[in-house]
Amino acid sequence: MREIVWDTETTGFDPKAGDRLVEIGAVELEQHIPTGRVYHQYINPERDIPTGAFEVHGLSIDFLKDYPVFKTVAQEFLDFVGDATLIAHNASFDMRFINAELNWAGLPQVPANQALDTLEIARKKFPGAQNSLDALCRRFGIDNSARLKHGALLDSEILAEVYLELIGGRQPDFSLSVVGSDNSGIISDNTWVAISRPIALKSLLTEEETKAHNAFVESLGEAAVWKFK
Repeated sequence: MREIVWDTETTGFDPKAGDRLVEIGAVELEQHIPTGRVYHQYINPERDIPTGAFEVHGLSIDFLKDYPVFKTVAQEFLDFVGDATLIAHNASFDMRFINAELNWAGLPQVPANQALDTLEIARKKFPGAQNSLDALCRRFGIDNSARLKHGALLDSEILAEVYLELIGGRQPDFSLSVVGSDNSGIISDNTWVAISRPIALKSLLTEEETKAHNAFVESLGEAAVWKFK
């Protein structure tokens, strides 16, 4: 079973009002295990970045203007996704934007039934509780200290850990071990058994992405406000 945990950053909340994608990040899972394959792309939105959006993700038009526009990378994104389930936190937000961009690019849209919303899962599992990504990290003891700003790839990595906790199977080192005679990793009651991996998986962020993220954070000053979808 192949799944893609993903996130987007945008210029605002509504593509119908002219808002555009500025970043896509995605992490591939196979049988709930990260494969190491990721998709990450900054996008030139061909418009200004409102102050509110900049405070969320720290991406300025000066930084983004040298990156490709969406239509030139759209097929690459679709090829990476394929027919995998797309897992996102508040999935309707990301699906609305990706399908608007695909429509403008003259490409087929992603079917709604291909999406899975971790926010809906969390609300059903913890009714009445705070279910933002950071709140879920606190609940599950997931380290999100690097999340100084919204970043699509970093948020996808963190969400993948949250997702595995929500379905009951994250290991401390973010991997699931195979148990049982059929090598499925599932025991008879349909739950995952977590066994420690001897060598933890390294971060999927590249050195270049880490440096770019740190540069964004420094440019924002002490008064920057962290906001949440």
